[in-house]
Amino acid sequence: MQKFQTTIERPASCFGIGAHSGKKTQLTLKPAPADTGIVFVRPDIHNVTNILHAHFSNIADTSMATTISNDARVKISTIEHLMAALYGSGIDNVIVEVDGEEVPIMDGSSKPFIFLIEYAGIDILTAPKKILKVEKELFVEHQSSKIVVSPSDKFSIEVDIEFPSKAIGKQTTKLEDIDSFREEIAPARTFGFMRDLEYLRSKGLAKGSSLENAIGINDNDEIANKEGLRYENEFARHKLLDSVGDFYTAGCHILGHFYCTKQGHFLNHQMLVKIFSDPNNYSFV
Repeated sequence: MQKFQTTIERPASCFGIGAHSGKKTQLTLKPAPADTGIVFVRPDIHNVTNILHAHFSNIADTSMATTISNDARVKISTIEHLMAALYGSGIDNVIVEVDGEEVPIMDGSSKPFIFLIEYAGIDILTAPKKILKVEKELFVEHQSSKIVVSPSDKFSIEVDIEFPSKAIGKQTTKLEDIDSFREEIAPARTFGFMRDLEYLRSKGLAKGSSLENAIGINDNDEIANKEGLRYENEFARHKLLDSVGDFYTAGCHILGHFYCTKQGHFLNHQMLVKIFSDPNNYSFV
């Protein structure tokens, strides 16, 4: 791991639609000085504070994606795929401008954001990187879902998932080194059951979801995408991707091993709440 903080060398932008809002937005990454962290800005908001820090204490909703909010109730949702790309690329400081309420879904993975970061370039700063070290084994659970984190000299994750669907079934995957994120995890796409679309859209959700930005499972319990899967266990890899992005709302990189069973955004958030609930649970190195 790089010992010094980083940012990007130059601004870089992309366009896309929100998976839930269905609205087209522009996202721009801009360089930021040391100790800025990951900060979102809504340039379309002018009458109230439009700055949002990507921190777990600002998470307002985890039902369908990770949503952050500020004191003025300005929100940005579906931040997890971008956050995972920033973590996997080792970026500590960046300004993220989004002219809408949702980060564009792109192809449903972190791969387009990895490409955007590579285009922007990485600038190594002089300030030391802030790293959180987990000091004791901790766990959170909810119904059949559970996350356990234990002390480690690196960041690693294991994920087990199980769905009552032959298209998914039981799957496992692991990320043993963050340097492998780009090739092994970043291209894994989000997924959903096409039978749920009508209901979700009636609730104002999934308006921008399509087979261009998600793996669809049809009524015959089959993969609807003509190109098929990118990995045999792409579903588990995407769940791991989501967790990387959610855990980065810790505000820094983490040394710890996470074991996750049937986890989602809610439990990922609860894990961070648990870690920070007691100063004896962690230290900064």
